Amino acid sequence: MSKLFTSRVNTGAVNFAMLVLRVVFGALMFTHGLSKLKGFSQMVGKFPDPLHVGQTISLSLTIFAETLCAALVAVGLLTRLAAVPLVFCMIIVVFVVMKNAPLSQNEMGILFLAAFTAILFAGPGKYSLDHLIGK
Repeated sequence: MSKLFTSRVNTGAVNFAMLVLRVVFGALMFTHGLSKLKGFSQMVGKFPDPLHVGQTISLSLTIFAETLCAALVAVGLLTRLAAVPLVFCMIIVVFVVMKNAPLSQNEMGILFLAAFTAILFAGPGKYSLDHLIGK
């Protein structure tokens, strides 16, 4: 019970928390990307193009971030590098595509942005392929 009120950092708990954060948010984002990949031909004509590179390229870059990068984050391989496109993608979603949306419609993007930003700065933790390879 006293552990609930301590300010000391428990590295085991932090490593486990990073595992949970990576797997949950990586897997959830992967499912978003997979649905976009499966519906590519139906989505491409109506997908937002906030960077003005074309709808096909915008959708392709989003799918890259939401599938490959999310899978890498989930397993903890090249984690920080893979988190960069996800953070960028979520910044575009939250601050450009959904900028005028009410919080209730934008909260999922904000949560993903916060999670992937935390992963980018904190790293994958001990329970990751990055850690195994780095030994």
